[in-house]
Amino acid sequence: MKKQITIIKVGGKIVEERESLLALLDRFAAIEGDKVLIHGGGRSATKIAEKLGIESRMIDGRRVTDEATLQVVTMVYGGLVNKNIVAGLQARGTNALGLTGADCNIVHAHKRPVKEIDWGFVGDVDGADGKMLAALIEQGIVPVVAPLTHDGNGNMLNINADTMAAETAKALAPYFDVTLTYCFEFPGVMRDPEDASSVIPLITPDTYSNLKEEGVVSGGMIPKLDNAFNALNNGVAKVIITRADAIDGKQGTHITL
Repeated sequence: MKKQITIIKVGGKIVEERESLLALLDRFAAIEGDKVLIHGGGRSATKIAEKLGIESRMIDGRRVTDEATLQVVTMVYGGLVNKNIVAGLQARGTNALGLTGADCNIVHAHKRPVKEIDWGFVGDVDGADGKMLAALIEQGIVPVVAPLTHDGNGNMLNINADTMAAETAKALAPYFDVTLTYCFEFPGVMRDPEDASSVIPLITPDTYSNLKEEGVVSGGMIPKLDNAFNALNNGVAKVIITRADAIDGKQGTHITL
């Protein structure tokens, strides 16, 4: 029987504001057993880019990553945000190790090909090294993973954090019974974004298709749910979408096959 592991992916807004970050770290440190934290940091990257006179270009909520922007996101995601989280977890007795996908080659990717859009140094993940991650975890280390990796040719790449979480979960599925939880500022997938009581408790492939047709699920929620089903189809036991103050998995939207 495989040991259980909890993978928490948390959005940038939560880890970038001091009060919400401290609350998240308290809850994450309290999770029993093996765990991994994967984080964003986009708002901080945008603010620092602005201070440096670097324009941030977004398409459908995704960052176009030219060479100057790559330098910023590498500093912010892999440095400022990641190490603040690691320091906060160490203060709470959690032996955390900050990583990007380039460290120990835990996530390998290629630069996204230019089609209708040139995304710059944005990567599409080829795979993740679950064996290496599992070895770290078995030593009592809690990986804290920033959404960056490399192409094997010396170039860093910016990776969507939801995708990074799904690929990490898939890679660990042969070694652990994996629960992947996507946390953000809403209580789950909602029929009405203005009504907190409209959380959809369960989404299956059939209901997902219907929700997209109805327009209930749109925008950035679509790639999040696509990543959720991708993870489930590749051995991940459970996927939950919920608010950062409910990472115990008792609330939110449960995604199932």
